[in-house]
Amino acid sequence: MISKTAHRGLAVLLVLTAALPGASAAADPAPPRPAPAAPALVPGVPLAPPHPWQLDTPDQALPPHVYRPGAAEDAVEPMEAPAGTDALIEYVPPSEVVAKAAAAVCTKRAGPYQRQAERHLGRPVDGRQSAADCRAIRAFQRTQGIRPAIGFAGPVTWARMRLLDARENPTATKKCPTRAYRLACVDLSRQLMWVKKGEKVLLGPVPIRTGRAGYPTRTGWHKVYWKHKNHWSSLYETPMPYSQFFDGGQAFHAIYGNVYSPPGSRGCVNMRLADAKALWKTLLKGDRVYVWGRKPGT
Repeated sequence: MISKTAHRGLAVLLVLTAALPGASAAADPAPPRPAPAAPALVPGVPLAPPHPWQLDTPDQALPPHVYRPGAAEDAVEPMEAPAGTDALIEYVPPSEVVAKAAAAVCTKRAGPYQRQAERHLGRPVDGRQSAADCRAIRAFQRTQGIRPAIGFAGPVTWARMRLLDARENPTATKKCPTRAYRLACVDLSRQLMWVKKGEKVLLGPVPIRTGRAGYPTRTGWHKVYWKHKNHWSSLYETPMPYSQFFDGGQAFHAIYGNVYSPPGSRGCVNMRLADAKALWKTLLKGDRVYVWGRKPGT
């Protein structure tokens, strides 16, 4: 048997042992806290309530029923886009919507595309917002009609810069093959498309909105197999003007909304109405389509 004295000695030993560094689990360092998530960006100016046809993306999930439209149907042109539906509205942190847009002053916040904007504008590339950076970004936004022009380097500002850079030579990346026939080039990485024949660019580049995460626009070679000017999505009960299907339910088509709005389509290549109309006149049934890259954020 163990005596009472031995019991007391054992208890003292346990207390001393617990006091030693590293002897208790409570002394272990706390796990690091995860970094706070970046705030979601929202349209920088208040928007009017959407019209019934302005859903997130009126895409065709399944291959359409292919038929030959009659002359009377083909003679009908899709309705024009309501004024302001494709306005260049920048996405900004919620705190910047009223305080900065109303006062029309420079923001002190660096946007998610700060470095890209600095590089495009010839500014020192450090990813930090300065007064000079903001003035340069704000001047660009004003020139391009981007609102609010507060110098926040958001997705719309960067998309516009990409488009202007690509207009000089969209084929500079050498990613779209050169063929003797008409070829629609769809660059998912830059969210741009154009049509070329040989080395000659016939249309574009123009901005597009492709498939979001989980609904990718399929890469590789495709062919325009059906053109339907006044296509109607039975899934979403919304129009898909100037639809040109190239792979199952995926098609080029116009949207009555903004091609820069996140997160993306459900696979189709969304376009502004004027661009989709121009593409309708440029591509013919049987023309080839080449898709490559990866949409940012997917």
